[in-house]
Amino acid sequence: MRLRTFLVGVAAAIVGAALWWRKNPSACPYSQRFWVEAPHPIITRDRLRQVLGVQPGERVLEVGPGTGYYTLDVAEWALPEGSVEILDVQQEMLDHTMRRATERGIANITPTLADATRMPYEDGSFDAAYLVTVLGEVPDQDAALRELARVIKPGGRLVVGELLGDPHYVTLSSLRLRAAAAGLTYQQRSGNVLGYFARFGKQG
Repeated sequence: MRLRTFLVGVAAAIVGAALWWRKNPSACPYSQRFWVEAPHPIITRDRLRQVLGVQPGERVLEVGPGTGYYTLDVAEWALPEGSVEILDVQQEMLDHTMRRATERGIANITPTLADATRMPYEDGSFDAAYLVTVLGEVPDQDAALRELARVIKPGGRLVVGELLGDPHYVTLSSLRLRAAAAGLTYQQRSGNVLGYFARFGKQG
């Protein structure tokens, strides 16, 4: 009976924490990076490659790289001559990703410490951009999507990845409405309600 009461209490605490976190969006702290380093079912690297469609020579932006779960592979897909810019609000995440890149001999990644709602890039700077389980952590999702639309070239694309179970999970219906308001056109989805990549285009 005591064990059952304890387990119920633990479950309630977890649910309470998740609800609080959802109402108070913020980036995953570096001290809890194991969450972003764990396997990503459904929203796999191979699926991202198919949806994002990176071509050699392209300039790609990743917002919220965490510790580089997707970054290193995307950087290799962009070779030769292509590059990946990673933007994060935590220097520790950027440093971690760059250490991993160095260990793997990857030199076409550039880190930038900045907020997703105020990116230090010129209009139309990128061929493509992506963010995975990150949009819901941004307090102003609409501003972030407007900035992403601004820095993508006409004819470019944006891919947003979401995984059910993430306290900041963004539903596809909500994402499509916000993206449309930012001037982005929905193109396709890969996955399902448990996890998906959604691709949007910017009209030329």
